[in-house]
Amino acid sequence: MAFRLTARGRPILARRLRAAAIYGLLTALGVTMAFPFFWMVITAFKDPAMVFVDPPQWWPQPWKWDNFAKAWTAVPFGRAYVNTVVVTLCVTCGQVLTSSLAAFAFARLEFPGRDKLFVGYLATMMIPGSVTMIPVFILTSKLPAILDGLFCPEAHLFSRNLYLLGQYYIGRPVGLDSYFALIVPGMFSAYGTFMLRQFFMSIPKDYEDAARIDGCSLFGVYWRVIVPLSLPALATLGIFTFLGSWRAYLWPLIVCYREEVMTLPILIRSFQGMYSTEWTLLMAASILDVIPILLVFIVGQRYFIKGINIGGVKG
Repeated sequence: MAFRLTARGRPILARRLRAAAIYGLLTALGVTMAFPFFWMVITAFKDPAMVFVDPPQWWPQPWKWDNFAKAWTAVPFGRAYVNTVVVTLCVTCGQVLTSSLAAFAFARLEFPGRDKLFVGYLATMMIPGSVTMIPVFILTSKLPAILDGLFCPEAHLFSRNLYLLGQYYIGRPVGLDSYFALIVPGMFSAYGTFMLRQFFMSIPKDYEDAARIDGCSLFGVYWRVIVPLSLPALATLGIFTFLGSWRAYLWPLIVCYREEVMTLPILIRSFQGMYSTEWTLLMAASILDVIPILLVFIVGQRYFIKGINIGGVKG
């Protein structure tokens, strides 16, 4: 008995075939994107002699768990981890604070030239970071001498090397080779201000008016009304800033010279020399570097979903 597809069943079959093709394409793209991460993990557990064998070794034999311990002790990895955590948290908190304050001013305050100033602020987003990096570097390098000349010409307080407990080098107060250079330039973002301003403008002004009637100050409106209602947007900006600051490479590379103040992306390149590369230790160090990023992204996924729901539901 021959099978004959009815006209009613043809649309159903077409939808199923289309869905199967889409899922197949997405699966292939997912495998393609996940393969480099898989190869990084496998290489981290290999013996160095088995990295470039023909045919490739798809499964480590034996598993070299001590590669992680070697990567941790070969360079001051623990200090770099602390540096990265401190710098990333400071940059994230600072950028969320400054961007939210600026966005509140542009969204809620009335002052002459507000819109023109906002347009000029947005225009800075069109300037590549590599263009502004040179003047910021020059200003950062000259800042200690300028501050010493203004406040303490004889003591040289701002250009002096600082040590914690007499032995742990913690950089300078300002200038190159300092936490100031790693943190302060990244605490301001035109993109973060633009994103939060658009979100703040979607909040009804009735909440603000009710708070002002109850005697709330201008900063109280920002802190007690706008911030609680904008937690999804603030969390989204915080996650983006955290990921960008944790992975930052070029700026820390040109402002840090001593290993004591280097961050993880800069220190990891120590495993790659001019004539040879310790691939197993490099991959092991990269896994240790990636773990916090994965945890932050997994934990922050619900804020992305919540932000999409808030933006998609119209009252």
